[in-house]
Amino acid sequence: MRTLALRGGARVAVVAAEWCDAFGVVTRGRVQLELRDGEPGPVLGRDSGFWLRGTGVRALRNPGRRTARVRIVTPRTVTCQSTRPYASHRKMEDDMNSMNDTGVVAGPPSGQTSHTHRLRGLAGTGFVATLAAMVATTLAAALAQAVGVDFEVPDGGETIPLSGFAVVTGFFSVVGIVIAVALLRWSARPAERFVWTAVSLTAISLVPPLLSGANTATTTALLGLHLVPATVMIPTLARSLRTRTD
Repeated sequence: MRTLALRGGARVAVVAAEWCDAFGVVTRGRVQLELRDGEPGPVLGRDSGFWLRGTGVRALRNPGRRTARVRIVTPRTVTCQSTRPYASHRKMEDDMNSMNDTGVVAGPPSGQTSHTHRLRGLAGTGFVATLAAMVATTLAAALAQAVGVDFEVPDGGETIPLSGFAVVTGFFSVVGIVIAVALLRWSARPAERFVWTAVSLTAISLVPPLLSGANTATTTALLGLHLVPATVMIPTLARSLRTRTD
């Protein structure tokens, strides 16, 4: 018998070898089952028991803030190679009553560490993509200027400098990274929700150029320059989110 502790918001991947013929009982807090396709499964409260073998559950999550605990019981007479996959309820009760805890599974620290690595990896990928998006957008703006686009905005008659495109692109790309990190941390389907959110925000960002009153060439160029960083950031972050949740 062992006890798995899940800190608030922690996620621990289910390793088949560790859960073969094991029976779990929630002894404190709540535990949510994460299904094979990433969908959030049922939330189990205190004293709820469950098997994981053959269910397709790929992770356990703590949806609350307080530490949750799961007591994991593995019958002594049953192994993963056994022809009898499950012990009788009587045997399970005897094991639960007679066995002492043999230790505490280092689930929360390892799960928390793994999750931290995923967040850092996503952030690193995002910042590299941000630099690429800034360079691509600035080069595209310079090319537009070379063919005669003046980027003059009627309000105040000011011309948008190339550095302005780089700064704005960098700022909103970082906003995208923050959204991606938040979804990886709290969403069961971070990649899908990120794409939906990012595409929606990109569509909204196309409205100001249309209302700026600039000439046709400038308006068209501004619309295109809004799409350049989106084509860099959205696929990169979405792909990274899928990789880190598989």
